[in-house]
Amino acid sequence: MAQWTSAIGSAQLARLLTSQQPRSAGTGAKRPPAYRALADGIRLLLLEGRVTVATRLPAERELAVALSVSRTTVAAAYEALRGEGFLESRRGAGSWTAVPAGNPLPARGLEPLPPEALGSMIDLGTAALPAPEPWLTRAVQGALEELPPYAHTHGDYPAGLPALRSMIADRYTVHGIPTMPEQIMVTTGAMGAMDAICHLFAGRGERVAVESPSYANILQLMKEAGLRLVPVAMADGLGGWDLDRWRQVLRDAAPRLAYVVADFHNPTGALADEERRRSLVDAARSAGTVLVVDETMTELYFDPDLEMPRRVCAFDPAGSTVITVGSASKAFWAGMRIGWVRAAPDVIRSLVAARAYADLGTPVLEQLAVNWLMHTGGWEEAVELRRGQARENRDALVAAVRRELPDWEFDVPDGGLTLWVKAGGLSGSRLAALGERVGVRVPSGPRFGVDGAFEGYVRLPFTVGGAVADEAALRLAAAARLVRDGQGAGGDVPRTLIA
Repeated sequence: MAQWTSAIGSAQLARLLTSQQPRSAGTGAKRPPAYRALADGIRLLLLEGRVTVATRLPAERELAVALSVSRTTVAAAYEALRGEGFLESRRGAGSWTAVPAGNPLPARGLEPLPPEALGSMIDLGTAALPAPEPWLTRAVQGALEELPPYAHTHGDYPAGLPALRSMIADRYTVHGIPTMPEQIMVTTGAMGAMDAICHLFAGRGERVAVESPSYANILQLMKEAGLRLVPVAMADGLGGWDLDRWRQVLRDAAPRLAYVVADFHNPTGALADEERRRSLVDAARSAGTVLVVDETMTELYFDPDLEMPRRVCAFDPAGSTVITVGSASKAFWAGMRIGWVRAAPDVIRSLVAARAYADLGTPVLEQLAVNWLMHTGGWEEAVELRRGQARENRDALVAAVRRELPDWEFDVPDGGLTLWVKAGGLSGSRLAALGERVGVRVPSGPRFGVDGAFEGYVRLPFTVGGAVADEAALRLAAAARLVRDGQGAGGDVPRTLIA
């Protein structure tokens, strides 16, 4: 059992249970006993991440009253969940949600496919697009022209090239967030930024609040740093954060850090509105929690008329609560490993000082390329091209999945690079494993959760379009048929979420 637990009230749990849509059954199908239906409902909430692992459940009597059932029904449901490994209890202390031993928890991401394999396998494992040419070539050529003066120096710029720091600061200022170059550190991608922030602010064993689901690579980075992740379930739909849950976690767990993606969240595509942003900053400030905001998807909105909310750091004018992470990797090209941190000057100084024991600095040539793009206006044109590619791919993928897999459920986001899909009651882990057989790679939902949640989900990125999107959906449908037919894929993964 986790060392820190959240709690869910009987009324809230009852609302979540009654909001579930029952699976259709054939005419004359026998209904399960009431206790079995209740146990299955709680298990599904856990596997979908709507109730997080290590959440204290209401007492039997309280939940019975809220659901208008007998206490015996609740007691039997709890006992069934304990027998299946989805609940742990201790006399006098209550019961907590859990995941059974052996539940599939992929520890690492999918390895990129080699070029020779791309012809036969459709790779949906990475949310990234090819470079927006001709802008990559032009940026590298521009960087080479500007390189000679830097080649006569040591090339060691732990805080980043002064010109690029100034350019990034100016871009924040244009957005109404006054920023000095001293508030910017250039990093080796957003992952480099997050690694530096975690090492500075959170030692091994420190609590970090994270959205549930969240970006898989960041979750793994934090786990390997020895941090204790406290998941906070996302709100339903594309609205972003559930502020009541966030306030409870920040108040009760007092995490040192909180990591959030406010703009076209990875993987759900959610976009938090301004009121949620303001409220979360206020709650983090009250709790003494440093709020780390990942803005790698911020510029990938699809509708030019969409009025984007103000950035989260706009609600922290003193700079005491919010640290912002940005990157060129999603908006421009994943091979351009340039990221940055925006924070108070004293935080930047501490991050730069600690860098001597990490990667020392970010490649100069790539910094010059990004600076060239931003200085010449090429950045805006390249990002606009990227938006068009992602929008067309999204529309093609959505149409193909709806046609071939009509029972799969998802909300269509207004930006970003990912579609978060509930796979019709099937195991995402089995879909991922069997997808390899039919020529499609897809990451399963548990990669994006903590402790085994989201088994019934897969993430589909907007990386393919046109005929390739059609073929990807056909192959996913073939994988789904294999799962339904009970084809073996190794491991003790349930064929469906509900027996």
